[in-house]
Amino acid sequence: MGVSTAGLETLVALAGHELMLFASVGIVLIGLDDLFFDILWFAARRRGAGPAYLGDLTADGRLEGPLAVFVPAWDEAKVLPAMIRRTLSAWEGEDFRLYLGCYPNDAATLFAVSPLVAADPRLRLVIGDADGPTTKGENLNRLWAAMGADERAQAIRFAAVVLHDAEDVVHPAELALYRAGLTRHAMVQIPVLPLLGPGKQWVAGHYADEFAEAHGKDLALRSALGAPLPSAGVGCALTRSALTLLALRRGGQPFRSDSLTEDYELGILVGTHGLGAAFVAAVDADGEWIVSRGAFPATMAAAVRQKARWIAGIALAGWDHLGWAGPEKGGWIARWMLWRDRRAPLAAIVLLAGYAALVVGAAGWIGHGLFGWQAHPPGAALELLMTLTGALLLWRLGMRGHFAARAYGFRQGVLALPRAFVANIVAMLAARRAILLYWRMLRSGEVVWEKTEHREGDMSLVAPPPVRAR
Repeated sequence: MGVSTAGLETLVALAGHELMLFASVGIVLIGLDDLFFDILWFAARRRGAGPAYLGDLTADGRLEGPLAVFVPAWDEAKVLPAMIRRTLSAWEGEDFRLYLGCYPNDAATLFAVSPLVAADPRLRLVIGDADGPTTKGENLNRLWAAMGADERAQAIRFAAVVLHDAEDVVHPAELALYRAGLTRHAMVQIPVLPLLGPGKQWVAGHYADEFAEAHGKDLALRSALGAPLPSAGVGCALTRSALTLLALRRGGQPFRSDSLTEDYELGILVGTHGLGAAFVAAVDADGEWIVSRGAFPATMAAAVRQKARWIAGIALAGWDHLGWAGPEKGGWIARWMLWRDRRAPLAAIVLLAGYAALVVGAAGWIGHGLFGWQAHPPGAALELLMTLTGALLLWRLGMRGHFAARAYGFRQGVLALPRAFVANIVAMLAARRAILLYWRMLRSGEVVWEKTEHREGDMSLVAPPPVRAR
């Protein structure tokens, strides 16, 4: 064996050991964090009395008055008209007004929705002065101003604001649930479940897995612990009084216009201002869960762009905007939840180290077969770390599969296991893009709405079978 090959053998062995050590320590720390969270969820679930029923919630009272539904839109001509028709049909008989935020340079969307607006008084088209895209927060602030102008001109007062996106599929009982929940809370978030259909199982499917677990466990526990609750930006409603308070703190604009994730920050601020927020998973009279559904990216490039925006907005810029909640604003539980929200870049680095360790390890085995390199088994400490890492990863996969099966059926629960690899690839690529996006934001001082493109075919996706209470 030549000197150069011997040097390469040493380099491969050293690199493999250090990468595996770093990845194992990182996975153990993050995995124990998740395990502790899971234990708390099991304890809280054991104390629970089963699913909440809409009939029981409405028996305690309901919020009276019209509701304003905010739908910001940029380049949504392919999906927005269908969303409007679905929503008007689903909420027939409800007292609400749908505010559509569009731009003067988005002629396609304007032409697509104008006939609907002209034919139905429940629709209000709001066209901004600036060309789009600006930011979603800026768009929402225009809708807030338009709502206020309508209140003054028509001598009415809206009771609450509901947030939705241009591609959403609403539930018929959604507004009734908000009216019940907002009698006791300033903000109500309901579960969000992505749509799935044939040929959309892998990239779009990993969203289904993540949302099934996040909205089946994470938000439910955060709500039970009284921690600040992030808004998903869809399937969410806030009382007008809560938004008015935030507007007073922000010079008349409740939504942050220089944020990529204004919805997330809005929910956290509701909690840190001492206003009550709740995640409500309830079933209607037929036993079906009241959820908001929508299409998510089905291509790797689109998923990376969307996840990068979330990471940059929550983990990086969100840190700048929100800081860390002090003892008077939730204490250690609030800080713990903020850490969990912001750990995505660190988790991506740990994942990258883990996959790199596997590649280097494979190179070592190839060298052993071709050049007779010596095997370098891990030491006792590293072997223990690797064993613990494997156990925590198996637990994590089991939890992910459980929640996916609970929301989408057994087949999707099984597919969630290999889809975890897709989720990891998206997370690593998105973290890299998020850091670059955040750096550009710091240098330019500009934040632009990097929205996800939706196509007509996305809205033809078949939703999973109705989710019934168990």
